[in-house]
Amino acid sequence: MTEVLRELARAHGTATAYTTDRGRRVAVAPDTLVAVLAACGVDAATDAAARAALAAHRERAAARLLPECVVVRGGAVPSLGLPGNATAEAELEGGGTAALSGSLPAGRHTLHVSVPGRSESAPLLVVPERLPVPAARHWGFLVQLYSVLSRRSWGMGDLGDLAELASWSSRALGADFVQLGPLHAVEPGPLPDPSPYRPGSRRYPDPMHLRVEAIPEYAYLTGEARRNADRCVTRARALNEAVLRGEALIDRETVRLLKHEALRAVHEVPLSPGRAAAFAEFTAREGSDLTDFATWSALAGVHGGAWRSWPAGLRDPRSPAVARAREELAAEVGFHRWLAWVTDEQLAAAQAAATDAGMGIGLIHDLAVGVAPEGADTWALQDCLAGGMSVGAPPDDFNPHGQNWGQPPWRPDGLAASGYRPWAGLLRAGLRHAGALRIDHVMGLFRLWWVPEGRPPSEGTYVRYDAEAMLGVLMLEAHRAGAAVIGEDLGTVEAGVRRALDERGILGTAVQRFEYLGGSEGRHGPLPPDQWRRDCLATLTTHDLPTTAAWLSGEHVGLRARLGLLTRPEAEEQAEAAAERDAWLAELERLGLLPDPDGDVVALHRFLGRTPARLLGVWLPDATGDRRPQNIPGTSTVHPNWRLPVSDGQGRPVPLEDLPGRPLVAALSRVFADLRQHRENT
Repeated sequence: MTEVLRELARAHGTATAYTTDRGRRVAVAPDTLVAVLAACGVDAATDAAARAALAAHRERAAARLLPECVVVRGGAVPSLGLPGNATAEAELEGGGTAALSGSLPAGRHTLHVSVPGRSESAPLLVVPERLPVPAARHWGFLVQLYSVLSRRSWGMGDLGDLAELASWSSRALGADFVQLGPLHAVEPGPLPDPSPYRPGSRRYPDPMHLRVEAIPEYAYLTGEARRNADRCVTRARALNEAVLRGEALIDRETVRLLKHEALRAVHEVPLSPGRAAAFAEFTAREGSDLTDFATWSALAGVHGGAWRSWPAGLRDPRSPAVARAREELAAEVGFHRWLAWVTDEQLAAAQAAATDAGMGIGLIHDLAVGVAPEGADTWALQDCLAGGMSVGAPPDDFNPHGQNWGQPPWRPDGLAASGYRPWAGLLRAGLRHAGALRIDHVMGLFRLWWVPEGRPPSEGTYVRYDAEAMLGVLMLEAHRAGAAVIGEDLGTVEAGVRRALDERGILGTAVQRFEYLGGSEGRHGPLPPDQWRRDCLATLTTHDLPTTAAWLSGEHVGLRARLGLLTRPEAEEQAEAAAERDAWLAELERLGLLPDPDGDVVALHRFLGRTPARLLGVWLPDATGDRRPQNIPGTSTVHPNWRLPVSDGQGRPVPLEDLPGRPLVAALSRVFADLRQHRENT
C-alpha cells in the first residue's frame, strides 16, 4: 500500500487499519480502500489518481472558510478560526438574522461568512447542551407488533392492537411505555426474509400495519365495494384464527395482499371536506419526500422493487422519464400518498391512546440501522447512500467470519453536502408520534464497517462520520419533538462513544445477558444491580436472544444444536449455559430475591427493579411464558424468524384479549407497581 493511498483514505475518514476485539492490529487491504473511496466518488485506482485526488482534497479544504456543517451545543459561540477581516452572521430558520453569540435559539440556521472578494455559507445547527432524560423511573413492554394479535386482527398485530395494548397496560398495570420494533415500509413482492430491520424505506411506516376498519371512510363502503371488503375480512379472519389456533405462522404477504385489496376499495370513498383538508395538509408537510416514496411505490408496482433493473430513465428520481411516469401513474401515486396519510393517522391515534391512558412516555419507536439495497430510500437518496457497499461488522469471537447486513451505508460526504437533511428527515418521521426513539446500533453515528460488494466481511474497513453533526441533528430533532432518545449500544463499543452519548442525554441499553463484572470480554460473575448504569433502558432479553423461560431451562442450546449453529459439542455449550444461569440465580439468592413464590422469571425482573436504570423493559413473550425466540440471526431459511405470535410456555398463541388473565402478566406488573405511584406522590 502506498503512503499516498493511506493519506487519501484517512482524509476521507477511512481506516487503513483496525484493532480486533482481542486487541490485534489488522491492516486494511489496498483493494478495500480503493473500493471504499470509489463509493464516495474518489478515484484512487492508480497512484497517479490517488495523488491527484489527495491534492484536490487538500486544495478544497484550504480554500474553505467554514466546515461543511457547524454544530453548536447550548447556544455557545462557535469557534470558527476565521480571518480577522471576516464578517459572520446567522440567518435564522424562523426569519431574520442574528450576530454570533451565546443566545442563538435552538434550530437549523444558516451561517454566512464574508471576506473581501468572496463569501461562504454552511448549515448552523444550534442544539441543546443535553437532552432531558426521564425524571422518574418508568417500566413498559417491549414488543414486535406483528406478533401481538387480537381476535380482530387480520393475521398479524396492527395499529389498532397497539392502541389497545398501550391503553390496557397503562390503565390496568401502570406501564408507561410500549417499545416497538421497526414499523418501516418493506419492499413489495415476496418476503423471503420478513425482518423489520431490513426495510425498503425508513421514512414511512408500512400500511400493512393498518386496522382497515378504523379508517373513517370504511364505514361508507357500499355495493360491490362493500362486498369485496367483506370478502377480504372473511378471509383475513380465517387467516387470523389459524394463527391463533397455532395452525399457521404469521404470513405477511397474504396479510398485505388482503389489506391492499380492501384499502383500494376504501380509497375510492370520497373524503369529507375536513378529511380532504387534513390529507392536503399532510401531503404539503411531507413535500418531496412523500412524492418520491409514492412515486417509487407506483413504479415498483409496474417494474418490480429492484429499481436498478428498471428502464434506465427511471433509475434517477429527478429524470424527465420519472416525471412523465409520475403523471401517467398519477392515480397510483395518489393511492400511495393516501396510504401514508391514513397510516400516519393511526400511529398518531395509538400514541394518543397511550398518553390519554396515563403513560408517561407512550410509544417508543425503533429506527433500523439501514435499508434494503433496492428500496425506495436507496432510489431517492442515491447521493447520500454508498452504492456497492454494505454495512456489517468485522470478525470477532462471536462471528469469526464477520457480518454483512446487506444494507448500504450513509456516505459521509453526501450527508455533509445535503446539510444532513436526509438524516433529519428519518428522525422526524420516527419521532413524530413517539415519546422516545430507539436508535439501532447507535455506534453507527460514529463509524460503520463497510464491506465492498462481492467480498467477505473480513475484507471491509471502518468509515468514520462527523459524530458531532450526526448527534447534533439527532438532539435537535428530539428536542423539537419533546422526546427521549435510547441508543442501542450493545456489543463492541468504541472508546469514548458511551461518554459522548451520556454527555448529551442519550440513554443507553443494558441487557442482563451481557451485564458482567469485567464486561463481556473479562466476565467473572453477574454485575450487581447497584453497578448497572442509571441512564439506560434495562431488560432481561431482546428479540435476538432466547426468551427468559428458554434461557432458564437451557433449551435454547438444544434449538441451536438442531439448527446446526453450535461451534462446540452440545454438551459443552449446555454446561456453559447452565453455569451462566446458575451464577445469576446465585446472585439473586445473595440478594434475597430467591426463592420467589411467583417463580424465577419474576425474580429476575425484581432484580431489574433493584438497578438504578431509568427505564425498565419487559419483553412481552416473557410475560406469557413463551419459549420460542422471535429471531435467531442467520437462520431465516430454517427457523420461522419474525413469524411467530406471542405464545405461552406450550407454544399456544395468546391473543391480546387474553393477556389480562395471565397470572405471570399480573405478577410482573406487581413488581413495578410502585413506580407510577411513587412518581404521582412526589
